[in-house]
Formats: sequence, C-alpha cells, structure tokens
Amino acid sequence: MSAESGEEPKTGGWLARLRSGLQRSSSKIGEGITAIFTKRRLDEAALEDLEELLISADLGVATAARLTADLARNKFDKDVEPLEVREALAEDIAKILAPVAAPLSLARGHKPHIILVVGVNGSGKTTTIGKLALRFRGEGHQVLLAAGDTFRAAAIEQLQIWGQRVGCSVVAKEPGADAAGLAYEAIERAQAQGDDVLLIDTAGRLHNRSELMAELQKVVRVVRKIDPSAPHDVLLVLDATTGQNALTQVGTFKDLVDISGLVVTKLDGSARGGVLVALAEKFGLPVHAVGVGEAAEDLRPFEPRDFARSLMGLET
Repeated sequence: MSAESGEEPKTGGWLARLRSGLQRSSSKIGEGITAIFTKRRLDEAALEDLEELLISADLGVATAARLTADLARNKFDKDVEPLEVREALAEDIAKILAPVAAPLSLARGHKPHIILVVGVNGSGKTTTIGKLALRFRGEGHQVLLAAGDTFRAAAIEQLQIWGQRVGCSVVAKEPGADAAGLAYEAIERAQAQGDDVLLIDTAGRLHNRSELMAELQKVVRVVRKIDPSAPHDVLLVLDATTGQNALTQVGTFKDLVDISGLVVTKLDGSARGGVLVALAEKFGLPVHAVGVGEAAEDLRPFEPRDFARSLMGLET
C-alpha cells in the first residue's frame, strides 16, 4: 500500500502516532531490558531473563529464542547497556519483518480487483475497508463496497456511512440476507459499472465455529463462479490486543481460505504489539498495513524499521 498523499515528515505525524501507539508495548519491553541489563554482563542468566521478557511481550517463543541467540553471538560475556540491547534487538526484528512488508497493490488485468476482507468479530474489518476505500479513491480508482456482513444491521449501516464519507457506492441487502448471493450481485454490478476495485465485507466469525467458516468458504466458491481468478486478495484483519490468539486465527483462516495478506489493527490499545513479529516469523504472510487509531490516516503501510524501532522505544 502506498502512503496517502500529503505524508507527514518523519519527525511527526504518522511516525509519532506509531510510536505513541506502541508505547504500551515499548514501555514494557524497555523497562524490562533496563531492569535486566543495568550494570550487568550478558551472561546466561541475563539471556534467560531477556528471553522470558520477549515471550511475555508476545513476540513468541521461537522469535524470542532467535533474538537472544543473535544477541549472544555478538555480545556474550560482555558488559552491555540497555540502549545497546534495544538497538541490537530493533535491528534484528527489522530483519525478521522485512520479508513480509508488502504493499497492497492492484493486479493488472482484473477489473474489478476483488478484495475479500475476513476476520473474527471486533477485529476492525469494516473500518479497515473504509480506510482502504479512501486510499484507493485518493489514487483515482473507482471503488464499490459490498456489505457482506449480513448478520449485523450495525455492520451494514457502518459500511454505508463509510461509503458516504469516501464517495463510494455500497451494495447492501436486509439483515439476514445470503452473503454469498450478495457478493455475486456486487461483482456483477462492479463489472457493469467498470469499477476498478470491489471491497467485500464479511461477517465476523469465530475461528473455532466450523459452520460459520464453511459459510465463508461458500462465499469464495460463489465469487469464483463469476470470476475464477477471484478473490484477488483475501485480507485477514487481526486485532493486536488478542496477542498470541492472533496466531491461532491465522492458522485456522489460512487452512480454510487462501489468505493473501494481513492487516493488524488496534496496536495503540495493546501491550502486545510484539505479536506482529511472531506472525512474521511463523507464517511469513505479507503484512500490508498496521493501524494505531480510528482516523482514516491511522491505517498505514507497514514499514519494518519504523515498527521495530518504535517497538523498542527508539527514535525512528
């Protein structure tokens, strides 16, 4: 995803919000590192304490082991300062994240480019769709929205409000309507109108409810009846406040539908921002954007270095 026009300078704006949003996570990690390494050598006990700290910050067991091993390789049995440790960790975390940082781009040859947005209840799917629509509209694309969360009247209304706000038409039906049928109609309409992008909302579904997940698979099957190459992107929206549960969600959704990328929201409401690193390490799925607030400008492209340094409470 390319940044919206009028991007703020690096000294403020988005990066300031990112640092502020990750403050709960960075404070927990930073204070822990200071407690471990003030006037202390990097010995086995210190490494064990650091590994436990990183696990508690939701970076995951595998990632914590990798990061502490890298630190030990370069600095074992040496006197280290807390800032030095944070700098080294930020550099290694950025390396882990770099391969998954990928812009959400529209594929040539697909008109419309169909994006299916999925996730559990409360993850921020509908808001994410509104923000993506704003971004695509700003780039000059004609965008259609489909209110495929037919279970909740509030979700339909919320998407219609976003449509009015960003200047996009919304395909909607009454609550309880067949979601797959609505998606089919939305594709037909987008094709007839010559729309560039179709964003389809879906009902929030718990990853452990098999009947709801089966319905999502039905939506995909119906979409492919009208366009065998669709959906061209399946975005899984994850709420960072769920911590390690996000890993379970990715695993389950990935097994049932072909997840093409992730959007991680609500980093500002959590001390669990480290889970994004665990996701990158375990799944390697593209991370298209991260969110640190409700405003449209608070969903931005994922930048590994900025995220890693903000997570460690360092200047970007």
